[in-house]
Amino acid sequence: MTTAHRPALSEPSGGRGIRRRSPAGAPGKTPRRPRRVRTEAVSGYLFVAPAVLLFAVMGLYTIGYGFALSFATWNGYAPNWEWVGLDNYADLLWRSPIYAPLVRTAALNTLWVMIFVPLLTVAVSFPLAILLNQVKRFQGVLRSVYFVPYVTSGIAVYFAWQYILRPDGAINSLLGTLGLGSLQEPQGWLGNPDTALATLIVVIVWGNVPVAMLLYLTGLQSIDRSVLEAAQLDGAGWWRTNFSVVWPLLMPLTAINVLLNLRESLQGFQTFLVMTDGGPADHTSVLGLETYRLAFLKNLAPTLGLASALGWLLFAAATVLALINLRALRSRV
Repeated sequence: MTTAHRPALSEPSGGRGIRRRSPAGAPGKTPRRPRRVRTEAVSGYLFVAPAVLLFAVMGLYTIGYGFALSFATWNGYAPNWEWVGLDNYADLLWRSPIYAPLVRTAALNTLWVMIFVPLLTVAVSFPLAILLNQVKRFQGVLRSVYFVPYVTSGIAVYFAWQYILRPDGAINSLLGTLGLGSLQEPQGWLGNPDTALATLIVVIVWGNVPVAMLLYLTGLQSIDRSVLEAAQLDGAGWWRTNFSVVWPLLMPLTAINVLLNLRESLQGFQTFLVMTDGGPADHTSVLGLETYRLAFLKNLAPTLGLASALGWLLFAAATVLALINLRALRSRV
């Protein structure tokens, strides 16, 4: 009677043999990974916890506080708020004879800024990026030179522009030298109500072009050269190649540039505050500047609630514009 030979369960002295297996079929002596994974997860949470806590305190709490304040009146010093519900929003939009006209004027000026700043920024930065991309020598130097307006301190730039735009500034002097004295502005380019807003739009575009140009330049360098060569072989010239082939390929970057400039046009106010403070006669007042005035320049008047409500109206408008821009971008992609 023969007996079945069972495989040896122990390895030979040479270290080669059949490995012991668990009843479930898994190899023996499997390292226990769950504890190590839990340790790594806890370590990750500990590293992230300070940033999350800071965001919760400085972000979520501030947002909630500001939203609650938009339904109250408060001057920043009184111990208690006075809850008024939606009265702040009604006063800003139509009811108050003091604040509603200011908001309407600022909204109209903001609308002009939102239209022309993105349009002019794209119109200047795209051709400039194409020209810079074709430069073979000193491209890095030229790129740095074009980027100087963005990295220069904003306050210093604004004061420099003020000096240039004064009645005796560089622009009027240049026009007089060229024999174009009829184009000079005796009140200065910022003192004339007919030219103040347009001048500030030019200054804003001048500061926004560097970033838009670099975005376009990055996109141009990522385009496959074979696409451009195929267009040239089909007889497309420089103009047709750039505006019929390159421009559609860079449409996502255009959407990004438009969105960034719309956000800056809707919420930014530093240029208007430093250069004109909304003057002359509120011709350069924008919604961001009115929010700042209501919050900090009304002494002890209880207008912090109005400032918060106007800020939330700006946030809602920016959200709607972002959604429209994303929808348009998805439809083109």
